[in-house]
Amino acid sequence: MYVLPQEIESKYIIPAIRRDLSIRLMKEYHLPYSKIGKLLGITKAAISQYICNKRASKIKLHPDIKVEINKSSEKIIRGKSDVLVEITRILKIIRKKKLHCEICGKIINGKLHDCKQIIARYEED
Repeated sequence: MYVLPQEIESKYIIPAIRRDLSIRLMKEYHLPYSKIGKLLGITKAAISQYICNKRASKIKLHPDIKVEINKSSEKIIRGKSDVLVEITRILKIIRKKKLHCEICGKIINGKLHDCKQIIARYEED
């Protein structure tokens, strides 16, 4: 069985990006869950789960991506961009730098990695 990179992104990476955006928007900009949910296009309950580490809690994003998430949150708050554009931009950076295999929590920095074993281990928990 093959796992497509897009499956990894949709199931693991995008939720982790949303989680970090949610946390950033709440802590830095003091937005309520309802406003964050509206900005991200997801429910208030989903925001609560991200912030309380009940959703996407095992996925660790690379520190370079955390910097990009900070930039994105500022652009979103200032109305200079929207969430779809910013998530797409972040995904492109992850692909270009090959940082997408950090589901296991390791910083891989450009090395190819077999995600099938990582996904199996992640889904066992």
